[in-house]
Amino acid sequence: MESHDSEKPSPAQAAVGAVQPLGRVLLTGATGYVGGRLVGPLESRGVPLRCLTRRPEALSSRVAETTEVVGGDVNDDADLAMALDGVDCAIYLVHSMAAGHDYRAADRRAALAFGAAARQAGVRRIIYLGGLGAGPDLSEHLASRHEVGAALRAGGVPTIEFRASVILGSGSLSWEMVRALTDRLPVMVTPRWVSTPTQPIAIEDVIDYLLAAVSAPAEVEGVFEIGGAEPVSYGEIMREYARQRRLRRYMIPVPVLTPYLSGLWLGLVTPIYARVGRELVEGLRNSTIVLDNRALRTFSVRPRGLEDAISRALVNEDREFAETRWSDAVSSGEAPRSWGGVRFGNRLVDARSTFVAVPPERAFAPIRRIGGRNGWYYANSLWRLRGLIDLAFRGPGLRRGRRDPEHLQVGDAVDSWRVEAYEPGHLLRLRSEMKLPGRGWLQFEVTPEAAGSRVSQTAIFDPVGAFALVYWYGLWPFHDR
Repeated sequence: MESHDSEKPSPAQAAVGAVQPLGRVLLTGATGYVGGRLVGPLESRGVPLRCLTRRPEALSSRVAETTEVVGGDVNDDADLAMALDGVDCAIYLVHSMAAGHDYRAADRRAALAFGAAARQAGVRRIIYLGGLGAGPDLSEHLASRHEVGAALRAGGVPTIEFRASVILGSGSLSWEMVRALTDRLPVMVTPRWVSTPTQPIAIEDVIDYLLAAVSAPAEVEGVFEIGGAEPVSYGEIMREYARQRRLRRYMIPVPVLTPYLSGLWLGLVTPIYARVGRELVEGLRNSTIVLDNRALRTFSVRPRGLEDAISRALVNEDREFAETRWSDAVSSGEAPRSWGGVRFGNRLVDARSTFVAVPPERAFAPIRRIGGRNGWYYANSLWRLRGLIDLAFRGPGLRRGRRDPEHLQVGDAVDSWRVEAYEPGHLLRLRSEMKLPGRGWLQFEVTPEAAGSRVSQTAIFDPVGAFALVYWYGLWPFHDR
């Protein structure tokens, strides 16, 4: 591959990197890792922005007043027609890797529907971020990423498809894996995939490419492979991370860890639970390096190298804050189950409250900090055990932690829960994403009372089947403390 320095863009090509005034842009996947990072730069450039999400309440507090947030599903024709109406450019960042075994077919159907709806709406361009890799033996995940790009193009709308390998940035799935493995394991028994060639790219460079594509000339379309300044291996990524953190780490390669066992292993020692881990490991067997440097000839973006990418990610990590995290995306948990046609038994509610002689703001402070490194205050070891059991059944367990140790937003992941409602100083409602025989919520409320506050906790469970009642009442002794 030619060096980046040899690929100087012409003045006309360099202009592609500057965002120009244009029509309305539709962003899908804005609650995900990359989409969440893209919202701010689009807004700061004055781009008329509309976001389509299944959870508008999770996004409304994160965007500017000028950004339109609409609720809808890419699988619904009426929702797509409404969302794409008057749109000039559509950015497609939707995937369902964690939704179940049929995610590949689901992603293909959604992309075909989106491409057809975009053509019907007169959209000028679709921009899509897929996965880097080539050859006949692609993993299920990478093959699915390529199929989505082809399905979008099948609609007839000119499409720019970027294919990226490992994305390095605080909060990304790949970063969480590297950070957790290297921080926690002084001696790592590593499978073959740690020596697989890859070309990691910093999240800032991915965002720059997406922004450049929004305003690119009409003739720019097709597949563009994007990567950092140099190809490395996954082992080298971990070694560079360890070097910058001044950690001494040893790797012992073994050939016997299958994708299934590697997925379970990742689920135990990282925030990546087994279902996602297995799909991720399957993809790590494929070499993911840039073979065609057309992106460098077309766009003015000059991606940084591994050392700089990790250094920048550590800045955010050391502040214990990431703008977005992969686990905050809907797709990081199991797809919402349809309960249509199921008649729930009596809803089970366990409510209790106590008076505390402090103002509501102080009473609410430990509630807003719950989960993550702070734990769950009571019987934390039992919560961890429950998380391990959930991992064994391919649930998220407690490994996702929190986006921020102090502050919450609707849509945030908190260990095995999702923030469904949040009113600072007053209300926090969490929806369970663990494997359950029904639906579960945990709600905390703080209200002023006399010279202090009333703190109320409510556990809500909609049981399905006889086992659900066994489950609930089996846990009753722990509720009653």
